[in-house]
Amino acid sequence: MSGIQTTTAGPVPDPPQETIIFATAPPPEPRKPAITTNNRGYFTRINKQNHASYAGEEMGLHSRKSHVFTDTLLPVFFLLIYGGMDMAASLGWSQPYSVLLFTEYSYCWFVGVIIGAVAATASMTFLPKLVYYVFGGLMQLTGSIIFTAAPGDYSACLAARYLAGLGIGFITVPFLIHNAEVASCNLRGVNGGMEQSGLALGIFFQVIFTTEWTSIISSNPNEIHGILGIVFSLCGLAMTALVIESPIFYLRRNMQNRALQSQEKLLSHNPGAVSATLEEARKYVAESDNRTLGEELVASVMPFLKMLLFRCFVAFSFSLPLTMSIISSTAVAEKGSSLWPIYLFGVLRGIGVMVAFLFLDTLGRKVVSMVGLLVMAGLMLGLAGLYADVVNLISFNEMTSACNIGMALQAFAGLFVCSSSAYMGEAFPMRVKSFMVGVIVIIEQIVHIVVIACVSSAPSKDFMFQYFLAVGIIMLVGMIFLSVSMPETKKMTLRKAGHRFQKWYDLQMY
Repeated sequence: MSGIQTTTAGPVPDPPQETIIFATAPPPEPRKPAITTNNRGYFTRINKQNHASYAGEEMGLHSRKSHVFTDTLLPVFFLLIYGGMDMAASLGWSQPYSVLLFTEYSYCWFVGVIIGAVAATASMTFLPKLVYYVFGGLMQLTGSIIFTAAPGDYSACLAARYLAGLGIGFITVPFLIHNAEVASCNLRGVNGGMEQSGLALGIFFQVIFTTEWTSIISSNPNEIHGILGIVFSLCGLAMTALVIESPIFYLRRNMQNRALQSQEKLLSHNPGAVSATLEEARKYVAESDNRTLGEELVASVMPFLKMLLFRCFVAFSFSLPLTMSIISSTAVAEKGSSLWPIYLFGVLRGIGVMVAFLFLDTLGRKVVSMVGLLVMAGLMLGLAGLYADVVNLISFNEMTSACNIGMALQAFAGLFVCSSSAYMGEAFPMRVKSFMVGVIVIIEQIVHIVVIACVSSAPSKDFMFQYFLAVGIIMLVGMIFLSVSMPETKKMTLRKAGHRFQKWYDLQMY
């Protein structure tokens, strides 16, 4: 109760001290910006660029960490581990069927990924993400069972690889978009990085058992591949029951109640942030609906160029020539007595990804990825210098250096690739996002196929020099372009991150 109460019961007014009732709660003061200063008076933290017009999202910034990580990422993480194993098998880590010959076995998995990505891109506007995760997991499980049941049958293994690739294509495109829509602003980098983390772990498993287990256990490596695939596929499928659909998916269909229910599940341990976070999602959807399809496509041109180059470099970071280099250089450097460089080759990519996790949402995506890309370009040129003279192929010193460079390159590759997943979900306007992401994923697989074809048909002994020189120069030029054009999007809403991507240049590094 507040205000002044008057009475007219008597001819003489009551004394003021008896009739004035003071307000029990003062009016709220205007919200002040979150600013901290040190003892010298300098501003040490001003969030004006990230939250000036996006205060609604700020309320839910720290609220979705554990819930989103468990419900959305872990199922896909397990499925991507098997995808990493299949990718490594296509890029030289497969003993039963040589991928050094340009046969259908060497590129069929990438073709499967392309088919799956096309199907997902064409149907994502009306199907929930859970459908893709379940279908992709079933495809991977089927391929794993075939590998286990008929590890020595070429035709059966070929079919299994097509199915597994189809599954990964179905999973990858929806996941990149889904993660960006459900992850909180300050965790989108880490959550998106789970794509590359799962692939890196799968590469590690494939490299290790292809290198070592087959020399100890008298099992066909395809059988081991299939058994591990069954385990990971079943784990992923079992956990898909926990997946929560994005509120944006329902808002696009004007299903307000379903969107609210979805948001409440995502923020079940912080219900006070539901309204503000859902309102920001409504603004994101409304902004896209207010533009024509042509305007959305025009706004996607610059983001598409940036992300196309970025993801092509992801493909170059783990390729058949790098596999050939580490295997041949280890054979000369260690003289067949030890295989430890190959084991470390498989481990270091994952370590690089883990290190990147620490900085994606603190220091930022851009500076971490640009450091990784710059070092990768230098190491590629270093390999080109070592392979410039074919005599070096049997030189102990030169091949020891090539071995060390190959291992270091994987560490910095992990540092570079981790940012790409978050960027893919942030870069494009909503209505054309599935199409743009799908096209880039498809082109990424085509890059792998082209490299395999070039390696398999290379007639000259100096192919390694030519390849590493070309890729090193492309990476160096690309690093310069991306350094002045890629935005830093840590702790930004999807709306603001999309606006930053549409700029032709962006010099902010962190």
